[in-house]
Amino acid sequence: METIDIYSKGEYPSNVLSNFYPNEFTFDGVKCGSMEGFLQSLKYKSIKKQQKICLLSGKEAKKKGKYKFLWKLTGNIHWQGKKIKRTSNEYKDLIKNAYIALSQNQEFLNAIKATYNKTLIHSIGSHDERKTILTEKEFIDALYYIRKTTQG
Repeated sequence: METIDIYSKGEYPSNVLSNFYPNEFTFDGVKCGSMEGFLQSLKYKSIKKQQKICLLSGKEAKKKGKYKFLWKLTGNIHWQGKKIKRTSNEYKDLIKNAYIALSQNQEFLNAIKATYNKTLIHSIGSHDERKTILTEKEFIDALYYIRKTTQG
């Protein structure tokens, strides 16, 4: 079975499935320029700051979260004024729901469909949920979930 390694500089569909790719979507009424923008916004308590970061994509989004590491010490992230434990089921649901919202983006959806019957990996991803806002497993599981629910 063919394997697709998801990363921003990969070939299609890998690049379009990357969190860095500028796949626009709206989640909980907040416009997002990419999944990376959404993920990095979770490191901020301020709703206003979150909304600004959500609009970003690629390295610009990643850079906004680079020095925000208090969440690593507390184990908490924030979404829309609510504190959420990074290791909780509530966090897992938040991520799943964000990917469901992202799947409304036709370019992203077409890229997912291009992966049917292929194994997805993210070889540069981290495995420790205390050190990354989205582990490799969480990322790949979200992609598989979207792929499964949109098949057919």
